[in-house]
Amino acid sequence: MKKLLLGDFAVARGAWEAGVKVAAAYPGTPSTEITEELARYPEVYSEWSPNEKVALEVGIGASIRGARAIVSMKHVGLNVACDPLFTSVYTGVNGGLVIAVADDPSVFSSQNEQDTRLTAVSAKIPVLEPSDSEEAKQFTKYAFDLSEEYDTPVLLRLTTRVAHSQSLVALEERQEVPVKEYVKDIPKYVMMPANARRKHTVVEERLKKLSVDADGMRINRIEWRSREIGVICSGGVYQYVREALPEASVLKLGMVYPLPYKTIEEFAAGVGRCIVAEELAPHIETLVKAHGIRVEGKEIFPLEGEFSAALIREKVLGQAPAPAPAEVPARPPVLCAGCPHRGVFYVLSKLKVNVLGDIGCYTLGAVPPLAAMDAVVCMGASIGMSIGFDKADPEAHRHSVAVIGDSTFIHSGITGLIDAVYNKAKTTVVILDNRTTGMTGHQNHPATGKTIKNEDTYELDLAKVCRAVGVEDVAVIDPNNLAATEAAVKAALAHEGVSVVIAKRPCALLTKRLYKGFKVNDKCKKCKACLKLGCPAIVNGKDGIAIDVSLCTECGLCKGVCKFGAIEGEN
Repeated sequence: MKKLLLGDFAVARGAWEAGVKVAAAYPGTPSTEITEELARYPEVYSEWSPNEKVALEVGIGASIRGARAIVSMKHVGLNVACDPLFTSVYTGVNGGLVIAVADDPSVFSSQNEQDTRLTAVSAKIPVLEPSDSEEAKQFTKYAFDLSEEYDTPVLLRLTTRVAHSQSLVALEERQEVPVKEYVKDIPKYVMMPANARRKHTVVEERLKKLSVDADGMRINRIEWRSREIGVICSGGVYQYVREALPEASVLKLGMVYPLPYKTIEEFAAGVGRCIVAEELAPHIETLVKAHGIRVEGKEIFPLEGEFSAALIREKVLGQAPAPAPAEVPARPPVLCAGCPHRGVFYVLSKLKVNVLGDIGCYTLGAVPPLAAMDAVVCMGASIGMSIGFDKADPEAHRHSVAVIGDSTFIHSGITGLIDAVYNKAKTTVVILDNRTTGMTGHQNHPATGKTIKNEDTYELDLAKVCRAVGVEDVAVIDPNNLAATEAAVKAALAHEGVSVVIAKRPCALLTKRLYKGFKVNDKCKKCKACLKLGCPAIVNGKDGIAIDVSLCTECGLCKGVCKFGAIEGEN
């Protein structure tokens, strides 16, 4: 049976068919759907990890134990996972280990436009690159076989168009792969210097063998047509080349590192003009030229952005560029209507403070009309940057704040907060707790109290975490209460040490059916402290206090202010 699948869903299907036992990830567009889809399969243990480094470490552990494992992330997530990645190539595997990484040419949803293939060269890890959903499934399965045959993790590189486009995929049965026996092997798995030196030689020899063997791999193929022009390409670019140059010969590379040099030599010698077409960095071009093979590449193609059939016709054939699309009014992204972050940014803009931002929905606080953000670099950087502001200018803390989301705080913000306390910084941190990983489509995280399969688990208390690392001044407010938000931020800015304001209200797009809501029991003393929160779910009932459960999203603020244990979760 065949079915239309997104590239991400096809990767998940391929992993399932390959007998994968463990899947771990941190959400990151355009890779998120891989692990979301795998969580639907009961045979696969799936998890949202706190960050990509932990996700890869989970995958490495499962692999060493003997199970097939897949770890998924976007290109900037791979930066976070590089520490275990580089050494896992030295240790090798027991069960197959595949790392699916989605790049983002043209920067649709990222903070940079990096090329994962360059990281792979540095890490010395083989890379497969599919061009459609069927190949995404088949290459995933093949990657597990290669991983176990060559004793190495294998990187599966996607791009946004392949990850988020649909094509027909042939569905096959799952291959039940037994968990391999684990045998203690210190020279293989313990990377102390003496062992690492020996394993480096193994890694280099493995790459040479892979390059030789790649010449016979079915995923690298020559499509002979006209010998006037020949194009070397891979991934989504292959589709553009076939559309733009239907008569050209094509060398389609399924393995983009290491390269099958004998095949490339044969192809280049058989065409009058040999061109490398690849998005982003001149990865293939550089390696091919270093091998002494003459090709054209980035002298005709751009170094940035996505390719298209029109671009290839223009650059290769000299055809006039496609007409520019009609100019229409721009519709820049904005925070959603009802977004709880709006109140915080309104207050910060009103107070004219410097805002060191972070990666998440709330990055949109930088765009008009709020324009309440000064700098954004990477996940978790806001707190470190605020420390730098303070140390560069001792008065900076009176007019500067770090803003970070709940999921991002767990991902890589906690260590920054520890640094702030440890090094006696004077800084204010605002944690925007919207009870979800919002930017990538509402994934759970440790502070939601739900797993990837929406099962109940321990709910990390962010306020307790902040206090545990030494922050004494912690306030929890409802950002829809502008007066309370402004007062809390002013008080935090006036504090001489580290202060944290947690703006806690669920994302407006979360469906209320995910929440049980709260109710008031007979312990209520009618002190009305919960009424002062300004939450629309808390109302004056017949006996003084009530909660409208249809409006309650279980943010927990009312329960947090009740001194009498009168507010409890509804069954």
